[in-house]
Amino acid sequence: MAKSKCGECKLRAKYDENPKSFAGRFWRWHINWCPGWKEYMNTVTTEKRDTLLIKYNIKISK
Repeated sequence: MAKSKCGECKLRAKYDENPKSFAGRFWRWHINWCPGWKEYMNTVTTEKRDTLLIKYNIKISK
């Protein structure tokens, strides 16, 4: 699989600007199943991952 570009995603930037926008809500829904986002989360440091989990209110199922 090619390297994930989630760190520079334009939809993610839209979410950061306005989480209630259509594009922002679409991005947030999309990351629940996106294989690229999962790959990205596995490549960032533990500290960055924890920050992203809190920032985007992501729950991890066990």
